[in-house]
Amino acid sequence: QVQLVESGGGLVQPGGSLRLSCTASGSIISINTMDWYRQAPGKERVVVATIAIDGTTNYAGSVKGRFTISRDNAKNTVYLQLNSLKPEDTAVYYCRLWTSYSTGYWGQGTQVTVSS
Repeated sequence: QVQLVESGGGLVQPGGSLRLSCTASGSIISINTMDWYRQAPGKERVVVATIAIDGTTNYAGSVKGRFTISRDNAKNTVYLQLNSLKPEDTAVYYCRLWTSYSTGYWGQGTQVTVSS
């Protein structure tokens, strides 16, 4: 069974930065795409960024130019660098790991709060 552990969330002022990490462990044979989602209170969970095994990335329009997703395959880890943070970025951030086109796993979530 695959387990994902997230870290790096916290409280930051507008314009600040955070770096989120998500590390996978367990019965991992291979890792395909890794994603970051976020969910604000009372809102649906939405995708923020994705990164394929070859390093190609995609971002939600709301975070383009501010967030950067990256991966370290040797460490089974995906990162999300959050820069120029806005109050609207406040949410619980979840990583998602795909071991096939149809099998995915969720991290436990890490809280990001942007407030002055």
